[in-house]
Amino acid sequence: MQDTTIKCAADPTPNVTKPTRAAAGAALLCVLSMSSVQFGAALSEPTMAVYGSLSTTWLRLAWAALVLAVLVRPRFRSYSRAHWFAAGALGAAMAGMTLCFFAALQRIPLGLAVAIDFLGPLAVATFAVRRARALLWPALAIVGVVLLSRDGAGWVGEPLGVLLACAAACGWGSYIVLMKKTGKLFAGLEGLSVSLIAAALVATPFGLAESGMHVAVGQLVATAGLAILVPLLPYALEMVALRHMPAGSFGILMSVEPAIGAVAGFIVLHQPMGVLQITGMVLVVAASVGAVTTGR
Repeated sequence: MQDTTIKCAADPTPNVTKPTRAAAGAALLCVLSMSSVQFGAALSEPTMAVYGSLSTTWLRLAWAALVLAVLVRPRFRSYSRAHWFAAGALGAAMAGMTLCFFAALQRIPLGLAVAIDFLGPLAVATFAVRRARALLWPALAIVGVVLLSRDGAGWVGEPLGVLLACAAACGWGSYIVLMKKTGKLFAGLEGLSVSLIAAALVATPFGLAESGMHVAVGQLVATAGLAILVPLLPYALEMVALRHMPAGSFGILMSVEPAIGAVAGFIVLHQPMGVLQITGMVLVVAASVGAVTTGR
C-alpha cells in the first residue's frame, strides 16, 4: 500500500497530462478542419459562379464519399439498424448544412455567412453549459460574431442569403451532435464513410435539378480537388476530435471559424476587413481559447 502511494505521488503525469494532451490534440484537429473548410469555401467561389452552388456541392459530396469508401471499405452487412439510422441522420445533416451554406455564399460575404452559421455550434455549446460563469464564453463569441457581421456601412447581406445561412446553422448544430454519436457507434472512419454516401444521395436531386441532368467535365475535375478541402478532410478531422472532447466544448471552439472565414475572404476573395471585423475576430478567438483552457 505504501509503495503504491509513493508511486502515485511521485508520478502524477499519467492522470493529468494524457487528458490534457488529448484535448490539445483535438483542438488542433478542429483548427485544421476549420481552416480547410474556410479556404476551401473561398476557393470554391469561381467554380460555383460558373456551374452553380447546388451541383458543385453535390459533386464534392459524391467525390468525398467515393474516395473515403475506397479507402475505408465499410462493412455494410455488419451494421445494425442503429448504425444505419445514425449514419443516415448525419448524412442528411451534412447535405442540408453544405447545400445551404454554399448557396448562401453566392448571396452574402463569406465572413457574414460563417458568422451566422456559427449560431448552430454556439447553441450546442450553450445548451451544454452547467456553470453560470461558463456562459461568459458563448456571450463573448456572440459579440464577436455580431461585429464580424458589420462593415462601415452597416449590416451586410440580402435576406435570402441570411435565411440560407440560418438553415446551415441548424444543420451544423445537428451535425455536431450526430457526428459525436456516429463516431461512437462505428469503428474508425466507417461511420463517416456511410454518412457521406447518405449525404451524396440526399444532395443528388438538388444537384441534378440545377445542372439540368448534365455535368461538365471541367466541373468534375474542379470538384474532385475541392472535395478534399471540403468536405472530406474537415469531416474526418472533426470525427476524430469529437471522440476526445465534449460536444459543448467543440461548439465553443468553432467560434474561431468566423474569424478564419473573414481571413480567408480577405486573402482569397479580397473581401475587406474593417476595424469591427478585426475586433470581432479577436473576440471569437478569445472566447474559443478561454473555453478550451478553462475546461468550460
